[in-house]
Amino acid sequence: MVRVPLSVLDLATVRAGHDSADALRGTIELARTADDLGYARFWIAEHHNMPAVAATSPPVLIAAVAAQTSRIRVGSGGVMLPNHMPFVVAEQFAMLEALHPGRIDLGIGRAPGTDQVTAAALRGVSPYLTVEQFPDHLDTVLALLSADGGQRLRATPAATSYPQVFLLGSSTYSAQLAAALGLPFCYAYHFATGGSAVDAALQLYRQGFRPSTRLDRPYAMVSVSAIAAQTTAEADYLAGPSRIMALSLRTGKLGPIVSPETAAAVELTDLDRELLAQLPATQYAGTAEEVVAALDALVERTGVDELMLAGAAYDVATRQETLARIAKVWT
Repeated sequence: MVRVPLSVLDLATVRAGHDSADALRGTIELARTADDLGYARFWIAEHHNMPAVAATSPPVLIAAVAAQTSRIRVGSGGVMLPNHMPFVVAEQFAMLEALHPGRIDLGIGRAPGTDQVTAAALRGVSPYLTVEQFPDHLDTVLALLSADGGQRLRATPAATSYPQVFLLGSSTYSAQLAAALGLPFCYAYHFATGGSAVDAALQLYRQGFRPSTRLDRPYAMVSVSAIAAQTTAEADYLAGPSRIMALSLRTGKLGPIVSPETAAAVELTDLDRELLAQLPATQYAGTAEEVVAALDALVERTGVDELMLAGAAYDVATRQETLARIAKVWT
């Protein structure tokens, strides 16, 4: 079995009874663990106006994480480009790359990372911040973060290296755009509801890939949600908060992530159970051997070059233990 590199995606989850500062400290602790265990990348998501997520500004948190780690690549998973002016994004990541050469990734997404009201507050009345302009804005960022951009504007005065740019998505649109531009592509399988969608997206990506100065062959990643524990029952128990969080997102009853005890005590209606059967939460929960077997099967089926482990958990220790258990079996 081919063992591809493993990476980590984090949302700086805010748990019940704690605050954003606790969540951000937890992210840094988790990044240190991933660094020590040999994971390839540590990415930070962008979400807004969500009680359970403190990751509102990836560049700020990337700077903190990169300063507290030594080897692992650190990046965004991702920056939601329609929320930001392209030149600002390019400047931020050019500066991060200057601070930590060879360790910065810029993962770019098209979704708002929030509801439409919050997205409107982020973008204001700017006619330039729209989803329709995403391809043009992506081209601008790519040009600004390259040695051969040939533009009057420069993201940094004297760059000696550039961040690696990835396109993120959960649709065939993003897969096809990444292929056309010759970019590595990461499919957000951790919140996908259909198993076949990832296969279709990756097939289109590989079929349409055009080599570029950034990448000479397709490079595909898939993010999955996983929790590993000593027993299957314990892992299922620890995955309870992620199921309640997924349900709250669907029903609009947002709040901090609850404890496993609270999640286990929630009385679910028949409608709740029906929704949970359709919702992504923790996709793989079990012993390390069980989770790794599922990851192996996913790699074999999709042929991906790298896996990124996500997972909503009440306690950062749950995610640290998950990473340690999986890394031990994976290697």
